[in-house]
Amino acid sequence: MTGSAGNERKPSGPPPALLTWAVADALRATGGRTAGVYLCSATSRLLRLAVLSGLPGALFRPWWRVHMDRPFPVADVHRTGVPVVLANATEMMRHYAQLAAGLPFQFGSLYVPVVADGRSFGVLAVLRPAAADAAEVQAERERLTTVADTLGAALARLEADGQDVAWDEEPLCVRPPAAGPAPGRVGRFSWDPATDVVTLDEQARTLLGLPPDAFPGTLDALARAVDPTDAHTLPGLLHRTARGRPPPLPLQVRTTEGGLRLLELWDATGVSSPPDDDPAGSSAALRPIAGVLLDPGPGALADGAADLLPEGVFCLDRLGLVVYANARAGHLLGVPRDRLVGRSLWEAVPWLNQPTCEEHLRGALLTPEPAHFHVRLPVTADPSSVPRPYEGDWLRVSLYPGADLVTCKAVPANRVPDETAPGPPESDSAAPDTTASAAGLYRPIVLAIALTEAVTARQVSAVVMQELLPAFGGRRLAIYLLQERHLYLAWESGFPEGFLAPFEGVGLDTRLPGVETLTTGRPLFFDSMQQLAEAYPGIDLDASEGARAFLPLIASGRPVGSCILGFDRSRSFGSEERTVLTALAGLIAHAMEKAQRYDTEAALARGLQQALLPRRLSQHARVETAGRYLPGTEGMDVGGDWYDVVGAGDGLALVIGDVQGHGVQAAATMGQLRSAVRAFALGDRPPEEVMGGTNHLLIDLDPGQFASCCYVRLDPATGLARAARAGHLPPLLRHPDGRTEVVELAGGVVLGVDPRAHYPVTELRLEPGAILALYTDGLVERPGHDIDDGIATLRRALAGAGDPRRPADADGLAADGAPGRSLADVADRLTATARQAADRADDIALLLATRQAAEVTHGKRAGHGP
Repeated sequence: MTGSAGNERKPSGPPPALLTWAVADALRATGGRTAGVYLCSATSRLLRLAVLSGLPGALFRPWWRVHMDRPFPVADVHRTGVPVVLANATEMMRHYAQLAAGLPFQFGSLYVPVVADGRSFGVLAVLRPAAADAAEVQAERERLTTVADTLGAALARLEADGQDVAWDEEPLCVRPPAAGPAPGRVGRFSWDPATDVVTLDEQARTLLGLPPDAFPGTLDALARAVDPTDAHTLPGLLHRTARGRPPPLPLQVRTTEGGLRLLELWDATGVSSPPDDDPAGSSAALRPIAGVLLDPGPGALADGAADLLPEGVFCLDRLGLVVYANARAGHLLGVPRDRLVGRSLWEAVPWLNQPTCEEHLRGALLTPEPAHFHVRLPVTADPSSVPRPYEGDWLRVSLYPGADLVTCKAVPANRVPDETAPGPPESDSAAPDTTASAAGLYRPIVLAIALTEAVTARQVSAVVMQELLPAFGGRRLAIYLLQERHLYLAWESGFPEGFLAPFEGVGLDTRLPGVETLTTGRPLFFDSMQQLAEAYPGIDLDASEGARAFLPLIASGRPVGSCILGFDRSRSFGSEERTVLTALAGLIAHAMEKAQRYDTEAALARGLQQALLPRRLSQHARVETAGRYLPGTEGMDVGGDWYDVVGAGDGLALVIGDVQGHGVQAAATMGQLRSAVRAFALGDRPPEEVMGGTNHLLIDLDPGQFASCCYVRLDPATGLARAARAGHLPPLLRHPDGRTEVVELAGGVVLGVDPRAHYPVTELRLEPGAILALYTDGLVERPGHDIDDGIATLRRALAGAGDPRRPADADGLAADGAPGRSLADVADRLTATARQAADRADDIALLLATRQAAEVTHGKRAGHGP
């Protein structure tokens, strides 16, 4: 983890000021603690965190990128356009287990889409204190929606002006609006007596009320920037500090406008012994000094009292910057107080950069509950550190959250209970890698949960790319699967185009790291490409630098394949990180093995289902039909939707149905029902008898199975249609003039439930050029939406689809006499959105029929297809 109070680069995308305004307004509107804006990336189906307020960016790193097909609230809101309110941790666990696993704290959250003119730009998210239920935060959600709509309108204007509004940088980390007077602002300065040069950073100039570029940079100018009373004493204090005698406590000085500031001084050379006295007071005997200027806010007296406490006390703002530390805190942490204040905690105390500290601090910034944990002090020989009598022992650290600051207390703890004692950091000389520490705690849980939801080999590979690579800072991924003692590429991302082609189908006797990691069962880690080239002379390399990890995919002792992770820069793999990666490889192997079984079984089931669907639809010279079937893309089972067109006497029978449930059983039942309905229709039985006979057959076949069905017997000569419905959705009718209506059919209960069920018949007339649409619920039903809204949407699409064999104008009507669109084209238009959806939860069946006038019937054929 690395701490940063902000970002100095100039990112692409929308102006940072616009985004920081949005999160500040979001926090004010909701009373939240943390807010962020996610924007679309230039990478397809990826959202990136553009700005984060109220939390150090490093603590939120696992959520910097969100793929739109992952089960996260940000992704769902962007896809559906519907806000999500998670009032508390229970609601989060119920609906989003992955997010709850990564943030196991008692807080609530709100997510609203950032949209304008039908265009979705991203999502505005707020994390807030937990509430009892969603009703408590309803007003906050409405206010947040107003902020998001304003942001969406601004982004739309920028896009209209030709500005790119995608985001592909690291997030901007900004401070939230202060709950009260803004305390804790810190500025830094230095003074070199040899040149009399005083250097003030921007924050110090602001605290003294100086214009940005109007400070001469001398000691006299600094004295003139404070109250005249303090101006007389300030030069003398600076000179004494330069002689090695800094004041023991922060000095109180006031600006020319009366504002109270705390001034802390120290010797910039770091030499602990004072210099020899120089009676002449020459500047040559004076050392450069440094210091910090602090705006204490209303708590200055309390800060002064904290300097006298035996416990170590320090305060962090919401970006992890140390804004106050007493002398005891510096002593216990082994860092001089001047190196604590004004720096991020992880920059000043790198050995605190470990999962235990990270997790508790994240909780303190998200919830109002205090947190307590133990951390082991490293043994260090750093001569610039403050001597500690407790090196190698333990500290008990307590975190007390506030609206703007987290107050931290550290006390020695000579004994730590075994069940609460975390292990010491592996290295005292360097801070652990940011992403590794986050990964060790969070990613194994999230990856395990995500893998349970992946059912195909492609979905497993996508989860690995989305969850594993970001956790460890990887940029490249390749997954090979074993088939007949050869490895074949199943997924790759980030490698140069064509680079992996020579490795396709390599045998297990080939000396390559991806092969040997599988045959030996041992993971292979290479800190650099040079190290890889030395271990495998002559191997083709895709980059001049970078690290590689080769992981064996072995499930229950059976080899499955190999996983290759690539990094753009050289790096080392610590023992903890190697252990985590090896364990994750086992999870991936089990998921991939399950996915391979699913792919095989699903292919067989799909083959059965396709075999049961009609290959050709019965034709009639005056009737054109078109059918479409789309299998669901979620879950491990096939469905029982079907359609059919059957010759019935001198007419046609139009049939559509949906068997309850999914799986081979549902597909088999569908085949039996289709055969039964076809047999009844070929005998030209009345619709009510067809429904009644099929109902009895299903009850005899399987009392526990039921199905919906709609049966229409059409007379092509007259257009008279007689329809019966068994619990199925009502058909839609598009008239030749473009008007559409829902055909209200009298109906009975679903098939397979009641042997005494009666199925009344409704008559309607199909005029030449009209379109009758029969469909199953998969085409109109969406989770969380009323099915009537879905039917209305399909009705509008049918109205705008145009007349068959005629092109549609802007009003969805047709110009007489012009050559036009076929009914098959209309069917494709009605199912286009469903075809593009990556997450169809249910199968879809659609059957269209149109009756032609007598003079244009020659040469017509039925259109159908998958």
